[in-house]
Amino acid sequence: MKIEQVGKAITDFIKKTIGKDAKVVKVEKSDNGWTGEAEVYEESSFIKSLGLATKVATKVQDRNIYEIELNDKLEVISYARNEEMAVKE
Repeated sequence: MKIEQVGKAITDFIKKTIGKDAKVVKVEKSDNGWTGEAEVYEESSFIKSLGLATKVATKVQDRNIYEIELNDKLEVISYARNEEMAVKE
């Protein structure tokens, strides 16, 4: 299994599940398959909660990190947004 295939499986999953483009920032082999982290820019939940105009909300984005766990067949077995790694931009 090539690491590029793992990265592609991660970005494809994020695109399909969340509907956003992602940049893979970490991939490593684990005992159960693979783990990876993907960086995704999404509308700022803070700006959205204030009810500000869509024009402003699309320019202010949060940088979120998603952690994805895949088995050896590159099937996603778990994923979560890593709250500790989310950075406000």
